[in-house]
Amino acid sequence: MTSHDRPDVAVIGGSGFYTFLEDPETVDVETPYGSPSAPVAVGTVDGRTVAFLPRHGPHHQFPAHRVPYRANLWALRSLGVRQVLAPCAVGGLRPELGPGTFVVPDQLVDRTSGRTQTFYDEGAVHVSFADPYCPRLRTHLVDGLAGQDPVDGGTMVVIEGPRFSTRAESQWYAAQGGSVINMTGHPEAVLARELALCYATVALVTDHDAGVDSDSSVSMDEVFKVFASHTDTLKGALRSVVGGLGERTCECGAAVDDMTLPFELP
Repeated sequence: MTSHDRPDVAVIGGSGFYTFLEDPETVDVETPYGSPSAPVAVGTVDGRTVAFLPRHGPHHQFPAHRVPYRANLWALRSLGVRQVLAPCAVGGLRPELGPGTFVVPDQLVDRTSGRTQTFYDEGAVHVSFADPYCPRLRTHLVDGLAGQDPVDGGTMVVIEGPRFSTRAESQWYAAQGGSVINMTGHPEAVLARELALCYATVALVTDHDAGVDSDSSVSMDEVFKVFASHTDTLKGALRSVVGGLGERTCECGAAVDDMTLPFELP
């Protein structure tokens, strides 16, 4: 980084968010977990230095189960990031959560398998994850999307992918209390907590999941189409949120305090 201060806020999202930043420059970051999905873009939003990382890579080359989640979060923290906003596309598990709905979840259910979901393979480092999202960031997101009538709260079910759910699976997730479903929310959220980062997501519903009714069936083309049609709205809301973020007053920064870590955090 040459022309910007160290970023304390980052957005992890789709490649369409490259235009979210003013005067971006890319920074190559190597981590103990390999390279992140792409070089980190660092620029400004209303005068504030902000980092951006495309979760799936600049050409969407990483499917959800192959995203280098550990490298991504480590790279951001090593650049100075302490607050992460993570917009994502989701399917609605309930009839009232149709395409175009914004949801700011407050809970998460992990239904993935085979993904490395911790930095701590040695010692006894057990982070609290009862409330997986930073409450302060959630409040900022809900307020920033006030004009879009966002749903405040709900449970995001995260599946392994890359396939979509069967109708029976979708109905089971809904019966268990799920609100929306996606493939990238875990382990991203828990890795952020293990690095003592503030983290919250805003989920854009792109479709009804397969089990909501007899006519619903998820199409990748439709997912991309709906998300693209709402990208400008989402970017506008996130600009407002980023500009309003102040000092951290939540407990996220103390997530690993008093624990013996097997390495120093960057």
